[in-house]
Amino acid sequence: MSANRTFILTWIGALLWLPLISQTSVKTVIAEKGDGIYSILRKQGINPVRHYGHFVDLNQDNLRDSMHLYEGREYIIPPVPADTVPIAETVAKKTTEIKTVSNILNDDIFGKDYASTEIKSNKLQGAIYYLISGHGGPDPGAIEKYEGKIIAEDEYAYDITLRLAKELISHGAKTYIIIRDPNDGIRDQRVLEIDRDEVAYPNEEIPLNQLLRLKQRVDVVNKLYLENSGKYQRLIVTHVDSRSRGQNIDVFFYHHENSKNGKRLAESIHETFLKKYRQYQPNRNYEGTFADRSGLYLVKNTLPAMAYIEIGNIKNKKDQKRILDPDNRQALAKWISEGVLLDFDNRN
Repeated sequence: MSANRTFILTWIGALLWLPLISQTSVKTVIAEKGDGIYSILRKQGINPVRHYGHFVDLNQDNLRDSMHLYEGREYIIPPVPADTVPIAETVAKKTTEIKTVSNILNDDIFGKDYASTEIKSNKLQGAIYYLISGHGGPDPGAIEKYEGKIIAEDEYAYDITLRLAKELISHGAKTYIIIRDPNDGIRDQRVLEIDRDEVAYPNEEIPLNQLLRLKQRVDVVNKLYLENSGKYQRLIVTHVDSRSRGQNIDVFFYHHENSKNGKRLAESIHETFLKKYRQYQPNRNYEGTFADRSGLYLVKNTLPAMAYIEIGNIKNKKDQKRILDPDNRQALAKWISEGVLLDFDNRN
């Protein structure tokens, strides 16, 4: 195509989009008590999964900890004009050089409201990730009472893992969710109902015996790892810790002491969390660490380079805010995924 024709097409496209931009007024809304990013977007009839990041970008100077709304403050709602697609399609029909591509993957494991994942980039193309959420099946993990109801570690670790899987898939990664629940999906409630119907990939009953449970996960991951021999493969394990109620902890990470790639993965996620805290909580020191813990069964026996993540202390009231708030769980998944992207960019 000649330079003149390229200029003409660009100029025509600009003219077509100009009325849309100039006629789309900025829409704002006042945050009410109890509102989070997800709930405020839903109230406006906007898909929170697709437009969460856009909302954060538009309002980043008006958010607490990069994820919380201030009650009574005004927030910009991402513009989602109804005629955006028709205009793009009109341009495509007039010029064969311009194409609109929609790339959506659907998986029921994420639940009805989150089944569709939009592929936003190919930054992780060729990468394979195995994701294990702690406990599950007959083992709920750590439990605690919250507002008269019982909350369990496995439900929250699983929800964060699903959110992380969607983030990785959106950047082109192949992702195996090792512990799976056929009907939970991603949930936006604070108190997640406890059940025992989780299975191990692809659909194996989880044993009652703890050692057999761990061995089952190791066997699944190692079998898949060998099947994908020669490809870039990583394992991420997500847990919620249980300590004394008075012990508030930050997110921290483990890796195998002899794994250079595992150390880099854990360090990349840790570095991302450090940057996020400096950006959004400059007056608060982030005390999460990364270290080797080769004595842990999964760390010791799995073949892929891996990062083992402890999200927080389920018994501590401050950590419960991080775990129970669905916006926080989404932010945790997003930050972990950004660390994963950093690690992949720095691969050998």
